[in-house]
Amino acid sequence: MRVDVIAPGKTPRAAADRVKTDRRDAELLVRQLMAGSLRAIHVPSIGLEAARGLVRAREGVRCDLTRARHRVSKLLLRYGQVYPREKSTWTAEHRRWLASRGFDEPNTELAYIDALAAVDGLISRRDALAERLSHVASDAELWPICARLRAFRGIDTLTALALVCEIGDWHRFARPEQLAAWVGLVPSLAQSGESRRSGAITKTGSRHARRLLVEAAWHYQRPPRIGATLRNRQQGQPDHILQIAWRAQHRLHRVHHRLRQRGKHANLITVAAARELACFCWAAATAP
Repeated sequence: MRVDVIAPGKTPRAAADRVKTDRRDAELLVRQLMAGSLRAIHVPSIGLEAARGLVRAREGVRCDLTRARHRVSKLLLRYGQVYPREKSTWTAEHRRWLASRGFDEPNTELAYIDALAAVDGLISRRDALAERLSHVASDAELWPICARLRAFRGIDTLTALALVCEIGDWHRFARPEQLAAWVGLVPSLAQSGESRRSGAITKTGSRHARRLLVEAAWHYQRPPRIGATLRNRQQGQPDHILQIAWRAQHRLHRVHHRLRQRGKHANLITVAAARELACFCWAAATAP
């Protein structure tokens, strides 16, 4: 015998209407499932979700560090103190120069010391998280794909781990173009009648994964080559993964060269190369 419990404050008619609504929703889901309109989603494991949280924690610290560094630079700029070698900031030499700065006003001096201490603290936190993530990447669940992605130019352990954590199950994308669309690296489309116009990239999906791919794509401006660092990262990888990584170097360098000759902006060229790089990463991650 079924007994319906009516919540306090609700009439039997309201409860019956709620049951009818739930039944209609269930019937709609069944029809969509039978029609093939529903798509299975990837549920990350507990370990993958925990690693993703740590990766995003480091990304948050990185963003905070950038803002803290800007506060230090702008405070110095307000008082006319500019580092003479602007293209090599935040190096050991630049840090010694920052430590030698001083202000006559005590309050300004205290504000500067506090801002500089915030930068040092965030650097320590970032490095500690990076050290921990380097050990997390060696996990049996994460390392196989991380090791494959490290065979690409511009992708080291932390970048590979972040891509693995953000994307999750690479096999849920039937084609590489689907992955490129998921990370928002495909152009948007404005369509009206017979006219079609491509716009800026969609920027959907994981912003973190998209930023990492764009940063890695900058490395492909240089001609294809395998240096000592990349060769060490590629050790132990099967030949077909190395061939994919080598083809990526040639293909992405041609993208940079061809679009540069056509007068395209450097950022647009790099985003186009990042879209190609996402496809090559999918090929390596899903290869047998």
